[in-house]
Amino acid sequence: MKKYIALLIVGLILVSCGTKIPYDNKVRDEFGLESKQQVKKVQFFTSATIILEKNKQSGNQTTDDDGALVTSSNSEQDRVIIPIGTKCIFENYGDNEELIVRFEQGTGKQLTFAMRPGTTSGKYYLVADWKNGSTGGTINYGNEIYSVTSSSGTAYLQVIRKKLQKTKRKDRVVKGMKVD
Repeated sequence: MKKYIALLIVGLILVSCGTKIPYDNKVRDEFGLESKQQVKKVQFFTSATIILEKNKQSGNQTTDDDGALVTSSNSEQDRVIIPIGTKCIFENYGDNEELIVRFEQGTGKQLTFAMRPGTTSGKYYLVADWKNGSTGGTINYGNEIYSVTSSSGTAYLQVIRKKLQKTKRKDRVVKGMKVD
């Protein structure tokens, strides 16, 4: 009997584990996620690592006390790394069914995801100004302009889908009857 209980518990654990799937219009329609209140209850994840970079360089040219020409340069790099599978929450809707999500607190620290025009997958990909082509794009994050790596363009939103199935079972073993 203890074996059956152990198997039942293991079965329930395996059945209750969720899998990450892309968030698309099919999922939205299936679960009736039409209002902001409903979407705010959904936990979103990233499908790929997103890297935002901001470089600041300064320099000058002077002469030192010995009359040597000196070139001085300073560079400062600020990177925001959002690893694959990072949790984010729905903040608001943007234009044309865009989803604005937040990964951290702070003014303007949110990213926009939208469906790509002409695609049939319906996935919500990271939105940036991709005019730089293969070298990446630009994005506004925290009210500052960052460069986005080209590999970040493959990032789309995911959700966890669980299938719960509850089964109640009552077993009774009959021993049979013996003739008198």
